[in-house]
Amino acid sequence: MKILYFDNDIIVCVKPVGIDSEKGMPHELKKEFGGEIFTLHRLDLNVGGVMVYARNKKTAAELSGVIQNNAMKKEYIARVHGTPPEKGEWEDLLWKDSKRNKVYVVDRERKGVKKAKLEFLTLNKGELSEVLVLLHTGRSHQIRVQFASRGYMLAGDHKYGARDDIKAPMLWSFRLSFPYKNKLVSFEEKPIW
Repeated sequence: MKILYFDNDIIVCVKPVGIDSEKGMPHELKKEFGGEIFTLHRLDLNVGGVMVYARNKKTAAELSGVIQNNAMKKEYIARVHGTPPEKGEWEDLLWKDSKRNKVYVVDRERKGVKKAKLEFLTLNKGELSEVLVLLHTGRSHQIRVQFASRGYMLAGDHKYGARDDIKAPMLWSFRLSFPYKNKLVSFEEKPIW
């Protein structure tokens, strides 16, 4: 596991695909750093990339507030089937079927439905297009569902309609930016495909 930054309060690292962000990563970080590790946000098991963890309760509370106030900027790179528009902003209503661990775009608000918003910029066009995605909300499977619902399934995302031989969704947490100790910090790592 690659460490991008650490001090007495946080650890910024690159989560490998296949390690659970809420249990596996804290376990691995404890082995390397000792002490307590607090999960602040999550990535799906089959998604990798940049994450930040707190090393004490005070910092965990502060950064949780940053996340709740939408002051943490999360950017992702995805490879999708087809050619999306050059850029766009999508807002949808999402409902999660917890029993099946699957999320759906729905057309009306009801119990359990949450608003989801993202912006994207298409970086490279082709059979597999590469897009940079900025999340405004952090819903379960959000990027995967919002792109698939428009016919741009993520490469390797068999849960949401991709029909290819790629083993995992090609989605990567590329950059995290957030206020920390009175300045804006930013950490990034290019995708490992």
